[in-house]
Amino acid sequence: MIDKTLMDSLLAEARKAADTAYAPYSKFRVGAAILCEDGSVVTGCNVENRSFGMTICAERNAVTTAVSGGKLAFKALAISTPDSVEPVGPCGACRQVLSEFMPPDTPVRFAGTGADQVNTTIGELLPWDSLHDLKKQA
Repeated sequence: MIDKTLMDSLLAEARKAADTAYAPYSKFRVGAAILCEDGSVVTGCNVENRSFGMTICAERNAVTTAVSGGKLAFKALAISTPDSVEPVGPCGACRQVLSEFMPPDTPVRFAGTGADQVNTTIGELLPWDSLHDLKKQA
């Protein structure tokens, strides 16, 4: 279980990461922060491309940065969308990638600039995840 103070801190790191986003087309910055099992935090931001399908989302940027640094065990995720008042959750592609590296009970918090925040889990973001269901059967 991750306490509220730690999740607040992780969300603050995600907000800082969003400040470095490259979003000249959508003007929609996103930052993500992953708490690794060893206590370190790895961040990522969205990096757009004029060929929009080539855009890298903040969540996938954070995961690939962590993995390239040898980190494969994660405890929590926070996502910040400072250009939206409302919380905006990860896209479908990011949900799939996140579920590859994080167990279903991994806590996730996402928030915009308003007072509302969403506190959920990877399993709630991607229910009926066949990868984890297959692992249970093995």
